[in-house]
Amino acid sequence: MYIVAIGWIYVVLMMSITETSVVAGVMTFLLYGILPLTVILYLLGTPERRRRRQAAENRENPPLPAVVPAAGSEAPTATAPHDAT
Repeated sequence: MYIVAIGWIYVVLMMSITETSVVAGVMTFLLYGILPLTVILYLLGTPERRRRRQAAENRENPPLPAVVPAAGSEAPTATAPHDAT
C-alpha cells in the first residue's frame, strides 16, 4: 500500500515542479498530493486501527471463559411447588 503512496507523491511532485509559479506548485502538491493521500491512507488504515484497539482491550480485560456443562449433567430448572392434598 505504501509503494502506491510513494509513487503518487512522486507523480504529484513532478506535476508541481512543472507549474509556472511557486504558489501554483505548492498548491498542486498539497491539493493533488498530500490532502487526498492522507484521507485515503486514513480510511484504508481504519480496519488495522480497529484490530489494534480490540487487541489492546482484550489484553487489559480478557474475556471470561465459556462455561460448558459436564457431559450428562443438565442445568437445574425451576419447578412448581407440589400440592400436598
